[in-house]
Amino acid sequence: MINVRHITESDKAAWLPLWHGYLTFYKTELPAVQDNLTWSRLLDPNYESHCLVVEKDAVVQGITHYSFQTSTWAPINYCYLEDLFVNQEVRGGGLGRALIDAVKEIALSAGSSRLYWNTDSSNEVARKIYDTYTEESGKVQYRIPLL
Repeated sequence: MINVRHITESDKAAWLPLWHGYLTFYKTELPAVQDNLTWSRLLDPNYESHCLVVEKDAVVQGITHYSFQTSTWAPINYCYLEDLFVNQEVRGGGLGRALIDAVKEIALSAGSSRLYWNTDSSNEVARKIYDTYTEESGKVQYRIPLL
């Protein structure tokens, strides 16, 4: 059975290895202090960052982080799906789709006019799922490191 829900304080032990799996996939390492800061932000109702987990047979197997952003192009907001990761051993079982669909429903309920996310062009496995939702936007992202 698949269940998607918001995180609770008791989910940190399940969240952390999934978060690290996501970072490893993108060849990134962050210090433990950032893990703790991210976790505290996800639990803070006054901070604009949210997390859902997906359970399969009552075991947390995936996470997604999302936030709402104002836009000069939209009357209310956009919803940005920032991170999505499912345990490799259970991929292909609909858990990633369940997370995306849950964020989509939350965004619709919030009046968002767009749900969007980014992925590497080489992330072919994830893009197979993403392409079932919409076409790739054709946008190119530029980044200027500030720290």
